Amino acid sequence: MRYRTSFEREVAVRECWIPMHDGVRLHARIWCPPDAEASPVPALLEYLPYRKGDWTAPRDAQRHPWYAGHGYASVRVDLRGSGNSEGVMLDEYTQVELDDAIAVIHWLASRPWCTGKVGMFGISWGGFNALQVAALRPEPLRAIVTVCSSDDRYDNDVHYTGGAVLGVDMLAWAGTMLAFTVRPPDPAVVGDRWLDMWRERLDAAEPFLHTWLAHQQRDGYWRHGSVCEDYSAVRAAVLAVGGWADPYRDTVFRLAEHLSAPVRGIVGPWSHQYPDRGLPPGPAIGFLQETLRWWDRWLKGIDTGVLDEPLLRTWMQEPVAPSTHYAERPGRWVGEDRWPSPSVASRRYRFDAELAAGPGPLLVASPQHTGIDAGRFFPFGNRADLPPDQRDEDGRSVCVHSPPLTERVEVLGRPTVNIRLRCDVERATVTARLCDVAPDGSSTLVSRGVLNLMSRRGRDRIVPWVPGETETVTVDLTSVGYAFPPGHRIRLALSTAYFPWVWPHSAVATLEVDPGGSALTLPVRDAAADAGRPPITFEEPEQAPPMRVRTRGGSSRPERTVRRDVAGGEWVLEVDPRYGGSRTFPDGLSYAEDATETYRIREADPLSAMATSQWTIELRRPGWHAEIRASTQLTATASEFVVGAAVDTRAGGEAVVSRRWQRRIPRTSA
Repeated sequence: MRYRTSFEREVAVRECWIPMHDGVRLHARIWCPPDAEASPVPALLEYLPYRKGDWTAPRDAQRHPWYAGHGYASVRVDLRGSGNSEGVMLDEYTQVELDDAIAVIHWLASRPWCTGKVGMFGISWGGFNALQVAALRPEPLRAIVTVCSSDDRYDNDVHYTGGAVLGVDMLAWAGTMLAFTVRPPDPAVVGDRWLDMWRERLDAAEPFLHTWLAHQQRDGYWRHGSVCEDYSAVRAAVLAVGGWADPYRDTVFRLAEHLSAPVRGIVGPWSHQYPDRGLPPGPAIGFLQETLRWWDRWLKGIDTGVLDEPLLRTWMQEPVAPSTHYAERPGRWVGEDRWPSPSVASRRYRFDAELAAGPGPLLVASPQHTGIDAGRFFPFGNRADLPPDQRDEDGRSVCVHSPPLTERVEVLGRPTVNIRLRCDVERATVTARLCDVAPDGSSTLVSRGVLNLMSRRGRDRIVPWVPGETETVTVDLTSVGYAFPPGHRIRLALSTAYFPWVWPHSAVATLEVDPGGSALTLPVRDAAADAGRPPITFEEPEQAPPMRVRTRGGSSRPERTVRRDVAGGEWVLEVDPRYGGSRTFPDGLSYAEDATETYRIREADPLSAMATSQWTIELRRPGWHAEIRASTQLTATASEFVVGAAVDTRAGGEAVVSRRWQRRIPRTSA
C-alpha cells in the first residue's frame, strides 16, 4: 500500500513477521520511503504491548508515516503475546521483552533498506523499554527519544511511591493489564489459528498484581530495568521528554544530571501524552520536528544544532486558579545549561519561622479519606483529570504557610520537606502537599510527596518506627516549575492518609511534629537567569493525516464522582478512565471498551479500604466477535493483601475460557 503524506512525500507500508531466537514471531508494521531498497535509510522502532491494530492505531498514524515521509523506516512492533505477535506476556519489562527488542533492532539493522543505524522511541511503556534497551547497548542503537517514562521502576512508576503502595494505580493498572493481556489476535492477520493463540494467552494469564505486591521493598525484581542503577550503561544519545501533569517528570531531571551519554531534556505543561497531540494541558509543540532534529543528528550525521540547545528546556508555569482541566497553562520556556543549575538555589522555610507554625507541636491525624481530591495519577487530557481546589484536602490535613509573598518566587526542581516527628505506631505514612493559596483562599496543588515511615532508612529495607521515639525524616516532592506571585501564600499540608493514592497501613497513626526541627526547602530560580538568553521557541505541531476512525457514542457516566455516606462515614470514588471508548477502523475492525474504577474507605477505618477495576472489551469483524470481561479487586487485613481477579471470554457468543484467582499476600512494609 502507498499513499502521500501531507508533505507530498510518498510512503510505503508493509507488514511482516520478525523471528525471535526461540521460534516465536513478532508482528510488525513498517512505514518507509518507497525507494529505501535503492537508498537505505535509518530505522526507528516503537515497541509496545498496546496493539498497533486497534488501540494505538490512531496515534501511530500521526507519527510513523510522518517519519517515513522524512527519510526513515518507522517501525511499530507488538510485544510478544500482545496484538498479533505470537507467544505470551507474563509481566512488564521482562528479560524476554528486552532480549526480543535487541533481536528486533539487529533484524532491522540487517535489512537491505536500512543503513544499519537504529533509533528507538516511545511514550510510557515504550519510553521505559527504550531506556532499558539503551542500557543494554545493542550496537545498531544510536539514539532514543523517551517520553513520560521512568528510570526507577520501584519509586517512580505505578506500583510504589516513597515506599508506599500506590493504591490508585497499583490496582487500576494491574486491572487494565489483566484485560489487555487476554485480548485475542486478529484473525484477519493471523488466520484461523487466532483461537489457539488466544487460548494460549488465556491459559498463561496471571494478574501482574500478584508479583508487584510480592515485592514491597526495592529488591532485585525492581532493580531489573531501572536505569538509575547504572546510568553509565547508557551510551546512546537520549532525548528525554516529560510533562508537569505527568507523574514521571522527575526522570528527565535525573537523566540530565547523571547521563554521560549525549542528553537533552524537555518538560512542558503536558499530561501523559505525546506533546504534539494537542491534548490538555497545552500548549502543544512541534514535537515530531524536534525529534527529527535528534534523529538526523545521531542517525544521519547532520549537524542540526541539537547540542546547542540548553541541557533542559522547561515550561515555567504561571499561577492559575485550581481546576481539573486547563486547555493551556500560561507560562514561558526557560533554559538551563547544567543540572543542577547554578541559577537555582535552595531556600529554606522553617515551620516555626517562615511558615508561621509557632513553637508548639503539630498533631497530624487525618481521616482516612484524605486524598479523595488527589486527581488522576495518570492525567490523559480528560476534563476531570487534575486535582480540584485543595481547600477540602487542606482542611483534613495540618497546614503551615507563609505570609503573603512580597515578591515573585519561581520554583524549578524538586522540593523537599524535613520533618522532625514522633509517631505512636510502628507503621505510618506521611504525605506532604505544596499548594499555592490565592488571596480568595483557593488552594492550587503545586507538588506532593509521600513517605512510608517504614522505608525512611532506604527503600530496600524495613525499619519499623519505635513508638514514642523522635526522628527527622525527609519527604521528596515531585519536581515542578511554578511561579508563586506576590500576594499569594505558600502552603505545606501534612497528612497521615492519602487514599486512594496511598494504600493505608492497618493502624490509625498520630504524628507529633516539632516545628523547630522541620522545614520546607524550595529550589528557587534566580529571576535574572533569563537575562541575555534568546527566547526558547518550538515550531507548531505537524503530523501525518489522521486515520479515518469512526467513533461511537461515549460513556454517559461522569468521569469522576465522589459519594459520601454521612451516617456510615464511607466515601466512594468512582472513575471512568476514558481511554478510548468505541471506534471502527478503516479495515472494518470494530473495537469497544468500557472501564470503571471504584475506591471506597470509611473515615476512621484503614482496613475498610477497597479498590476494584472492571473492564469489558469487544472486537468485531463480519463473521467474528470476541468478548472479554475482566475484574480485579484489592482489600487488606492487618497482615495480608487480599487479591481477587476474574476473566471471562466469549467468541461468537460461546464461552471460550474463564479464569479465577484468589491470592493472599503478606504485608511486609506496605
